[in-house]
Amino acid sequence: PNTPQRRGSFLYRSNSDFELSPKSVSRNSSVASDQHPDDVIITPFAQILNSLRNVHNNFKIITSFYGDSSKIDPCGVCERRVKANSVLYDLYHKLTSETLEELDWCLEQLETIQTHKSVTDMATSKFKRLLNKELSHFAESSKSGIQISEYICNTFLGNIKNLTTPILTHEQQYKQQPNKNNSTTTIKQQQQKLFSLTSPQQLNTVDSWGMDIFKLAELTSSRPLTTLTMHIFQQKRNLPQTFKIKEQTLHKYLTLVENHYHKDVPYHNSLHAADVTQSAHALLLIPAFENKFTELEIFATIFGSAIHDVDHPGVTNQYLINTGSDLALMYNDESVLENHHVAVAFKLLQEDSCDVIATLTPKSRQLFRKMIINIVLATDMNKHMDHLAHLKTMVETRKISNNTTLGLENYGERIQILQSLVHCSDLSNPTKTLSLYRKWNDLVMQEFFMQGDLEREQGLEISPMCDKTTATVEKTQVGFIDYIVHPLWEAWAELVQPYCQGILDTLEDNREWFVCSRVYVHLHLCFHPTFSYYCFNKCRFIVQVYQI
Repeated sequence: PNTPQRRGSFLYRSNSDFELSPKSVSRNSSVASDQHPDDVIITPFAQILNSLRNVHNNFKIITSFYGDSSKIDPCGVCERRVKANSVLYDLYHKLTSETLEELDWCLEQLETIQTHKSVTDMATSKFKRLLNKELSHFAESSKSGIQISEYICNTFLGNIKNLTTPILTHEQQYKQQPNKNNSTTTIKQQQQKLFSLTSPQQLNTVDSWGMDIFKLAELTSSRPLTTLTMHIFQQKRNLPQTFKIKEQTLHKYLTLVENHYHKDVPYHNSLHAADVTQSAHALLLIPAFENKFTELEIFATIFGSAIHDVDHPGVTNQYLINTGSDLALMYNDESVLENHHVAVAFKLLQEDSCDVIATLTPKSRQLFRKMIINIVLATDMNKHMDHLAHLKTMVETRKISNNTTLGLENYGERIQILQSLVHCSDLSNPTKTLSLYRKWNDLVMQEFFMQGDLEREQGLEISPMCDKTTATVEKTQVGFIDYIVHPLWEAWAELVQPYCQGILDTLEDNREWFVCSRVYVHLHLCFHPTFSYYCFNKCRFIVQVYQI
């Protein structure tokens, strides 16, 4: 069935001749529009592949004309001239044969090449250039646009400022550390409490997109991560039996991990970790991935999702770098928090009766560790454009090659997909139901404002979107969706199509809600304080008419 064409991301709005190969789009399509047809190719590698295929097809057509010269030479003049010179005739056929053979070989190599960094770097550079162009226009729209553009650049493009700031003491850098022994109950008592609160009915949406993690936290005495991950491992994936992991060991380790998520951090706590873990589990269930990943890769993906933000202090990498923190010094300013999360997770495995990978062979254990490092380091938002470039290049390469199935025969491609899968899960809040999205957004802004207050107290320049006196929540979310979330999920949906289309629909609905909220707030401030909320539907009409 034909699905309605939805709004395309900013990646499809380039109308520069430099950005497009001559035949990367059909004659009838308009790249400058907000919609994008299926035949638009935007990644450089796929454009090269497409151009070569066009050359190949055109050359075959030209050479086939020779067999029926009346198509291009009705009088046969050219044919008689060529045949009159037998040397030229033989040379012509030899040249065409060798050229076709060369093109066939070239196409075969390009179609089977792995879309690794050397290939996707071309798309990364292009996408960064396009996003910078979009953000420069966005920044010109208003004062708040400048702040939002700076936030997106600093967080997702790595365009960071080198600020000279004082080195803080350990007490100044971190909030109170979590108490590793904050529960006086034994492991057995914890297990009894856990499973008495967790009936199958309360977890019957674990396979679905948009599970309410907040409700789960209420039902499990603020133990959503332990409860959910245990359920996925045991009931859904049967991983403890596969890898001979003792239930008590698994539960003790997950409890320890959840204890090391800071409860006083509004967003990057065990609630967020549980949400990312459940989202990753749901994405792994997509039929396109059936029998594509090994049991160890699935284990690493769920495990990596659960620990990906453990011991998060509630401040950004850039804050830690600017303040010269011990962590920034230890990891040389590179993916500071992500490196720390991995280190903490593996350090906790060394605690008594907590080594959940003790039964793995040395080779499997080493591979598991490698996968966890790859997956968690990829959650650094500065790597966002790399994920986007990889996904788009893979999608368009398959499209040009007429390959309708995901191969993923080699480890390199599988781990890149798993990295992108967890990254999508980490940026999935705007794709959930509006009520959940708004809760997550409130928590994110609380954490940003807490960092802003800390920076203000320390005499530092306040980071973009962290100043509670100037931040505009509604416009921020629209920009966040347009420039970050939508392009990523658009690429992901193309990779696994026809699945995830409903996720894009929800994302579009949520964007419209925030646009309407922004219009409502503007009218409320400009016209009259008593401008009532029943006018919200009027705002929705304005948005639809003027296509804001």
